[in-house]
Amino acid sequence: MQDGIIRVAIGGQGRSGYNIHARHLEKDKDRYRIVAVADQIAERRKDAREQFGARTYTDWSKMIKAGDFDLFVNALPSIMHTPATIEALNAGAHVLCEKPMAKNVREFDRMVAASKRNKRMLAPFQNNRPQPFFEKINEIIDSGVLGKIVYIRSVWGGFARRWDWQTWQENLGGSLFNTGPHGLDQALKLFGFNRTPKVFCRMDSHNAFGADAEDHCTVTLYDSKREAPQIDIIISAYMAYSQGEMYNICGTYGGLSGGATNLNWRYFDPEKAPKQKMWNWSVDRQYTREDLNWIEKNWNLDEGKDRDAVGYTLRSFSSGPARIYSNIHDVLCGKGKLEITLPQIRKQIAVIAECHRQNKLPRSR
Repeated sequence: MQDGIIRVAIGGQGRSGYNIHARHLEKDKDRYRIVAVADQIAERRKDAREQFGARTYTDWSKMIKAGDFDLFVNALPSIMHTPATIEALNAGAHVLCEKPMAKNVREFDRMVAASKRNKRMLAPFQNNRPQPFFEKINEIIDSGVLGKIVYIRSVWGGFARRWDWQTWQENLGGSLFNTGPHGLDQALKLFGFNRTPKVFCRMDSHNAFGADAEDHCTVTLYDSKREAPQIDIIISAYMAYSQGEMYNICGTYGGLSGGATNLNWRYFDPEKAPKQKMWNWSVDRQYTREDLNWIEKNWNLDEGKDRDAVGYTLRSFSSGPARIYSNIHDVLCGKGKLEITLPQIRKQIAVIAECHRQNKLPRSR
């Protein structure tokens, strides 16, 4: 690192490596410089040389061995996240690793051990946690106006037939490894990282072209002590019709509904609500009824830079990567700690592993 500028080597120039990481780093010239890129596709290497002035490699391992960089951004295919991360850490580089960080807790712990052994930073990339809408959801819940949160439902998906590498189990493909880390990271934050959830999962594969990884998945997180809300996460490629808002949150004083660009919530003030006396039996053949004075509020994502979408998903606004890279720079300059921590991601990896344990799908190859 020279004059506060971190030299970056990127493994992979696909959807994430280019659309999210390279596009952000190219604009963040005061703090980062892309010096090396590894990708198997010649056209992508040519783009990297011309656009970033970077050294290029066909093999990520050769790029790591060549060195002369500070931070390795691991945006390689998922199956390579563990070996490439460990190799980079052993070579003396810091690492920012895309999701999913690992196949299971055992592999994840090997990555963490390499980070500690070499005294190098290992950081997770979860670009949907620092999104404005999700931070607003947490702010509303923490305010207490919705009361005790009883149930949360989040939906991730649409209708999409796929035939790429992420549809095969052997590549760590499937809905849970691909989209799941986004929904699970948010769900675990809402559940409380200080708790370990019970997990129930059902998944299936209906790929039209013969691939074997799951393309429909539902995950339920629940607390046997009933201190945390039940959370259902739906991740599916078979939603021809909208399943409603991305989030539906139910509390004892009200609820919230909405998604990345708009949130609506309503609640009543329990101190001002009518005081009722319990019935022993029904009166006048009717259910109990009352008129509550609902307080209605809403939030909309600001027009402008927050709507500068990156990558291939509406939810991945530029503020997410920008926040993470700002935090990484602070950490490497000795000015802060990671906001998204390794113990938090370990819980996510454990949930994913448990889901796969409960669902042994047949393999096509």
